[in-house]
Amino acid sequence: ASGFAATGAMLSVAAGRLSYLLGLTGPCLTTDTACSSALVALHMSSIALKQEESKTAVAAAVGVLLDSWIFTAYATAGMLSPRGRCHTFDARADGYCRGEGVAALSLQWRSTLVEVSRSAVQQDGSSASLTAPNGSSQRRLLREAGAAAVSALEAHGTGTALGDPIEMGSVADVMGRARVASVKANIGHLE
Repeated sequence: ASGFAATGAMLSVAAGRLSYLLGLTGPCLTTDTACSSALVALHMSSIALKQEESKTAVAAAVGVLLDSWIFTAYATAGMLSPRGRCHTFDARADGYCRGEGVAALSLQWRSTLVEVSRSAVQQDGSSASLTAPNGSSQRRLLREAGAAAVSALEAHGTGTALGDPIEMGSVADVMGRARVASVKANIGHLE
């Protein structure tokens, strides 16, 4: 096997190769936080800009489905929608649908960035199960992010009968009647 094959199999090398190819300097890291990886990348980019580690940043996320055994494992665990549809915030919610996608944002420091972009990241901690959200942790995160002053929210919204009501309850407690959407209903859960 070649050196290129070996480095191509390591997620830790991906960000470095992109930085090398594009001639980028500054903080460079790969995150794997499952379905929140894009949010975490954006959050870390915002921090780097706010701390003046860099004047510009690129936050990118890629989700590719390469191994079929994961579909079987998730279906066996009851996580996937047997109908193959993600019914986010809907009485028909019966699981999520996996999807593929890529997104990249180029960010530049502006004094108004703090006003326009708000993000916060945390782990839920202990909850009922691996896939069950912790409502009190979600409410704490929303408060810390200043969500009460925000009128719209892109929510996690997986389309599960357990998770969606917990998430919406947390949002309602902190934000009241905010506009809530989740792109997962349209493109799937990109993990």
